[in-house]
Amino acid sequence: MDVDSRMTTESDSDSDATTANALGRGSGSETSSSSAPSTPGTPTAAPASPAAAGTGPRPAPGYTAVNAVIEKKEDGPGCRCGHTLTAVPAVGEEGSPGYVGPRLILFGGATALEGNSATPPSSAGSAGIRLAGATADVHCYDVLSNKWSRLTPLGEPPSPRAAHVATAVGTMVVIQGGIGPAGLSAEDLHVLDLTQQRPRWHRVVVQGPGPGPRYGHVMALVGQRFLLTIGGNDGKRPLADVWALDTAAKPYEWRKLEPEGEGPPPCMYATASARSDGLLLLCGGRDGNSVPLSSAYGLAKHRDGRWEWAIAPGVSPSPRYQHAAVFVNARLHVSGGALGGGRMVEDSSSVAVLDTAAGVWCDTKSVVTTPRTGRYSADAAGGDAAVELTRRCRHAAAAVGDLIFIYGGLRGGVLLDDLLVAEDLAAAETTTAANHAAASAAATDTQAGRAPGRYAYNDERTRQAAPESAADGSVVLGTPVAPPLNGDMYTDISPENAVQGQRRSNKGVDYLVEASAAEAEAISATLAAVKARQVNGDAEELSDKEQSPDSTSSSKHSSLIKPDTALSNNMTPPPGVRLHHRAVVVAAETGGALGGMVRQLSIDQFENEGRRVSYGTPENATAARKLLDRQMSINSVPKKVIAALLKPRGWKPPVRRQFFLDCNEIADLCDSAERIFSSEPSVLQLKAPIKIFGDLHGQFGDLMRLFDEYGAPSTAGDIAYIDYLFLGDYVDRGQHSLETMSLLLALKVEYPQNIHLIRGNHEAADINALFGFRIECIERMGERDGIWTWHRMNRLFNWLPLAALIEKKIICMHGGIGRSINHVEQIENLQRPITMEAGSVVLMDLLWSDPTENDSVEGLRPNARGPGLVTFGPDRVMEFCNNNDLQLIVRAHECVMDGFERFAQGHLITLFSATNYCGTANNAGAILVLGRDLVVVPKLIHPLPPAITSPETSPDHIEDTWMQELNANRPATPTRGRPQAAANDRGALAWI
Repeated sequence: MDVDSRMTTESDSDSDATTANALGRGSGSETSSSSAPSTPGTPTAAPASPAAAGTGPRPAPGYTAVNAVIEKKEDGPGCRCGHTLTAVPAVGEEGSPGYVGPRLILFGGATALEGNSATPPSSAGSAGIRLAGATADVHCYDVLSNKWSRLTPLGEPPSPRAAHVATAVGTMVVIQGGIGPAGLSAEDLHVLDLTQQRPRWHRVVVQGPGPGPRYGHVMALVGQRFLLTIGGNDGKRPLADVWALDTAAKPYEWRKLEPEGEGPPPCMYATASARSDGLLLLCGGRDGNSVPLSSAYGLAKHRDGRWEWAIAPGVSPSPRYQHAAVFVNARLHVSGGALGGGRMVEDSSSVAVLDTAAGVWCDTKSVVTTPRTGRYSADAAGGDAAVELTRRCRHAAAAVGDLIFIYGGLRGGVLLDDLLVAEDLAAAETTTAANHAAASAAATDTQAGRAPGRYAYNDERTRQAAPESAADGSVVLGTPVAPPLNGDMYTDISPENAVQGQRRSNKGVDYLVEASAAEAEAISATLAAVKARQVNGDAEELSDKEQSPDSTSSSKHSSLIKPDTALSNNMTPPPGVRLHHRAVVVAAETGGALGGMVRQLSIDQFENEGRRVSYGTPENATAARKLLDRQMSINSVPKKVIAALLKPRGWKPPVRRQFFLDCNEIADLCDSAERIFSSEPSVLQLKAPIKIFGDLHGQFGDLMRLFDEYGAPSTAGDIAYIDYLFLGDYVDRGQHSLETMSLLLALKVEYPQNIHLIRGNHEAADINALFGFRIECIERMGERDGIWTWHRMNRLFNWLPLAALIEKKIICMHGGIGRSINHVEQIENLQRPITMEAGSVVLMDLLWSDPTENDSVEGLRPNARGPGLVTFGPDRVMEFCNNNDLQLIVRAHECVMDGFERFAQGHLITLFSATNYCGTANNAGAILVLGRDLVVVPKLIHPLPPAITSPETSPDHIEDTWMQELNANRPATPTRGRPQAAANDRGALAWI
């Protein structure tokens, strides 16, 4: 990569051993040093371990709780996890009126657990604890006064989030990524400037592509210059990519690095901290198979611009993820962490230190030679109460001088609100040259006026003469630099904006945000140039007022919500549920590479929104349920199905059409799922956040594309943060109804509290016998097994729930309310199992009715689908919503050109997820993502062009022509406005 090689301390060596040497594959002598006297009012750390009195690497220090001052309740951060804690250096002259000492800045996190359950996850492999109450508040801990306070910065804050990253750049805190109520947070860099008396938020303009939205990743400032982001999860899979932003080069731009050497595998929930001489250490994490990792990797930059990975030496005491780590000089302090299955690191290894000078790991007792993690016990912990204090995960840590602070986290399903502190007196003893660069930093930063002491970073040890650098210029731990703050010292986002002693230039803030306004105007102008939907043949230009100034071309969705201003007074949606004014679209391409081609369009720009082409199923919001009581399947069939089919990017249709499950395995799968469905009510009670899927109709390739683009239901995806709701019509018309139904049932068995399915009109034997499912079963499994499978699946369909109620504000169903449904209780009273023949008019309306052509057609009208079926007008929608205190109806059942369509002035949304329905409609597919804030965001995919389409329409697969012929003989309901099929055409749906 073409990365600027200027760096304060870098390597001149091109040898492959350079990074290995930096990680401690050499030896360094040690000298003892006494700690500075405590300042009155400051927290007192635990005394050093007795074992530390000997020679050699010191054990990890013990932690004690800090009794911090909280004058008002809102000043304290309270219970939370998934937050960040960042150390920020002092501002101003010590002793002067404007002086502010070193601080810890706590941002964001989750403040509650779903359902407030204190039950730990089962050991059977929980997907995680469902977090709630994501915030964007900022709290400050003043280290000198031992006092918490809440900050209210000026400017527009980032959206509420957890599992994000933060790092200090001088007296600024940079925030990126994470996951919030509406899903993944935008990739924007937000900067909290703490220079002035009143902090202020800024958004940094970064050009070109970047790491994109992700969570569970790491970020650190390396070499006081390069902002590095590594790994995490983009909602689809764990990542291993490395992105760098050079804070000295404007305009700011992310660059993807390709480091040499063996690097970490794709993982999330690792930790990374930068040693202040330019070495970054990444340790732990969870890989794509949800296995905790124990390895540690160092990343360093050579003077010629090359970046290199190397495996850190030593034996880690335990694998872990969702832990915390921070450098104090050459010692990386690691605390807490999870092992999976509801277990945490619970013995003396819960606190560990990687001494990069000696090349060894230490726990609270001694140097680690073999992994020794086990269940917690007083004997294993040596009676150390500090071990119990650090038994936690999803917490945050930061270092100020030789003090390490920990705040919050999660322990056994309980959120924590304590502040811990430890003092590492061994940090200054790692080498004889431990402070040569600190003296240089003190001279450069003109800190001679600071009084020596624990919180003066130029204490007496920094006044020693600096020895010569290593001859080969390597990044060697024999020459570490000044005591770091989160691994960084007094460096701003740009060199011009560096802190100089107690003085700091303010012009760096201007450099950070100088292009923000211009870029926002350019984006608005670009979006305004896109023509809005056609109205009576006249093209309307998108108003500038509808543009979000915060939207960027790389954002997944905007944070601004614009209500529908076109509603009449008597039809204004109640506050709460809102349709986001932008939809996320995966752009159609002529080639096969779809990656990154995402754009946002105003909801009013969908020119085809008023055109429905055939009946289909919409996406419905699934309930947010806690994962603590998730039942993992004992049956191996669901796991086999998920392993074979849940491949969002790698799935390809089988070359041989024979289905990979036999009828016995399908029987096991159906039995397991039926037990779950039979225990559920007819109307599911769900919570946000949730993704809603419309009709799939056997188009399994479209389901995989939606999972690939917008997140997949797996522990490596986003199942721990959001539920999934499917609105029916899983079979018929498409080529892969067996794959579609098998995967959804397997996911339901594996995640019964997070995957939700309701019934569509094609989940009925008399329908799917005619429209493809029965024929597919016979064609792919043989006549005997195929007919048996078809019968067994249809018996299961009779148990499917019939509707879903989300947050008691949104009702989701397959068809509509028709003429008979006036109250939700009518649906709740339907007893299952129920067949279509035995069902009442309520069931027929629920699965078969449609809205009228448009909002101008009110009342009840005959439905072209067949005798006895009706369409219902917007007046019926409003009446139903008012009767049930609802704000929105989400339904499927009809194919719409843009994948979703509004009706009744936005009180009803039709959703359809299969693209190019029946190979002729050329429609887009969509899902709806409902956030905790009840904002509905449509997310679209376009049909693939013929050159790269799935084999469902490929002439090479001549064995699939039976489905094409069936669709030709029994065509879908035509586009509205086109002539309907003749009443005596037995191939038409109207005949049925």
